[in-house]
Amino acid sequence: MATIRAWPDHLLTLAEWDGLTPVELRRVELAEGVLQVSPRPSSRHQLVGGQLMAALDAALRPAWRAVPEVELTVDAADPPTVRVPDVAVVRAEAVDGRSRLDPADVLAVVEVLSPGSRRTDRITKRAEYSDAGIGHYLIADPGPPAVLTEFRLIDGVLEAVSEQRGSAELDLGAMVALDLDAL
Repeated sequence: MATIRAWPDHLLTLAEWDGLTPVELRRVELAEGVLQVSPRPSSRHQLVGGQLMAALDAALRPAWRAVPEVELTVDAADPPTVRVPDVAVVRAEAVDGRSRLDPADVLAVVEVLSPGSRRTDRITKRAEYSDAGIGHYLIADPGPPAVLTEFRLIDGVLEAVSEQRGSAELDLGAMVALDLDAL
C-alpha cells in the first residue's frame, strides 16, 4: 500500500488515496486526483444528516441501508474522484466492511448544505453523481426552515423534481415520509 508522508504535490491515484492516514477534525474527499479538505460538519449539520439517515433506513429496509459518510468512488479513472456524502442509501449486501463503495451499490445520496459546500453540493457533486449514474440525489438545507430538494436521474442527468418544506414525500422505490420541521 502506498503512503503519503508529505502534502501531495501531484494528482493522486486510488492507491495513494488508500494510503492516506485519517485527518483528524477534517473531512477529506478526492476530486479528480486533488485532495479537498474541509472542516468537520457542525453539530446541526450532523443532526440533520443523522435524522435523514434514520428515516431513510427505516423506510427502505431490508433491501437498502442508509449509512453515514461512506467513501463513494464516483470516477475510478485517473485522476479519480472519491466523494463522502453525508448519507448514502446502499444495497444491504454492500454494507460488508468495504471502505469504499461503487455507484452500482448506491440508490441515493444525501448532502446537507454547509456554508462552505453550497456550490459544490448544488453544482459539482450533482454533475459527478449524474455521471456516476446515481438514481436519486437529495440536498438538505438545514435552514431554518429546513428545505429538501430532490433530484432524479432522467436521461443521464439529475434533474430537480421537487423542493419540499414542512413534510416531504419521496419515492425511492418505496415511499419515504419525512418531517422536515422536526430536523
